[in-house]
Amino acid sequence: MISVKEASKIIDDHISIVPQEKVSINVAEGRVLAQDIVASFPQPRFNNSAMDGFAVRASDTKGASKNNPVSLMMVGVVSAGSPGDVAVGPGQCAQCMTGAPIPQGADAMVMVEYSSGYESGPEVQMYTEVQAGQHIRRVGEEIESGEVLVNNGSSITTAELGTMATFGYKDIQVYRKSRLGIFATGDELVEPGNDLLPGQIYNSNLYIFEDLVRRAGAEVTLKSVIKDNQASLKAFLTDAFSSCDMIISSGGVSMGKFDYVRDVLMELNVKEHFWKVAQKPGKPLFFGSRGKALIFGLPGNPVSAFIGFMEYVWPVLEIMSGQTRSSTLSAVLDESFPCEKEKTRYLFGNTWSENGQLICAPTKKVGSHMLTSSLEANCIIIAEPGNKPLIKGEQIRVRLLPWKSIT
Repeated sequence: MISVKEASKIIDDHISIVPQEKVSINVAEGRVLAQDIVASFPQPRFNNSAMDGFAVRASDTKGASKNNPVSLMMVGVVSAGSPGDVAVGPGQCAQCMTGAPIPQGADAMVMVEYSSGYESGPEVQMYTEVQAGQHIRRVGEEIESGEVLVNNGSSITTAELGTMATFGYKDIQVYRKSRLGIFATGDELVEPGNDLLPGQIYNSNLYIFEDLVRRAGAEVTLKSVIKDNQASLKAFLTDAFSSCDMIISSGGVSMGKFDYVRDVLMELNVKEHFWKVAQKPGKPLFFGSRGKALIFGLPGNPVSAFIGFMEYVWPVLEIMSGQTRSSTLSAVLDESFPCEKEKTRYLFGNTWSENGQLICAPTKKVGSHMLTSSLEANCIIIAEPGNKPLIKGEQIRVRLLPWKSIT
């Protein structure tokens, strides 16, 4: 049995980043960038109007007011998308819409509300004095040409998609989604929707795994509930090793009579890196590899499986896909609970902000079979081994569940 720290180090030594591929931004949501997105031009690309109104020379509006208007001759109309070939000279103005290029010679905008309006004829009355640059969006004031907009390794969301489209990107380089095979073993497992016979339970862990895989930006390409039959297990694993970057099992890696996942893996020339970890829950945790494919044998108890995935599999999927590994945070315990002398202890918990400090407390249910303990949780509390209980007010590490928020 090895420590959590030793297990994490061994896993890190066997992670390979997945290959890259080019995709259209139409299907890039949720993917991870494998390139920097760089501004190919300044933004704004040209001086343009921030308001609907009249482009003027600021010096021509000096002293203008409602009681003392300045009359300027309108020489043209410039709309958004027009080539901007209108020029404004002394005593002149041009009607200019929001986003339209500023005419040559003009250096400010008068809002239409502070004028006699568009229909006032060739001479337009200006009712306010403006300063040079007023209501003009200047070239490059938001982004300079060549500036990195989105970094390699960023997850693509709405903001990234909009930014890439703004700067004309159509096809982008991303990391291929990691391909996973997931399976559960046990004659007792029944799919939801079917009737349960005595001694049977519903298969929940594969639903947990599949959702977590999707949330991590990867995809499940093989999935199966396998009865306690070595031939069926061997056939599934043979297929999985030929097509998957990672395989995750639920159950079958402990020491029960029918826990022979580990035996079949050895038959398939999987290299075992460790089998048991000093942690609670989830001591029977298998990690191995064959070529570049990794395999995690997680316990069958649902809380152990859920927490094991978040602590071991999720960080690997982040690194495989080119992302930065998410880190833990420090929080203050709101209530005491016992430590394990030789094991790292994991508990579902809640973290909240109070007077600028993160506070946390474990959920009320702590059994490895009590999956409902995850319903109200937004974090996993991580307690290092120790001889004394953790006392209210002590600092402790927490891992936020990425899809949850801190209240």
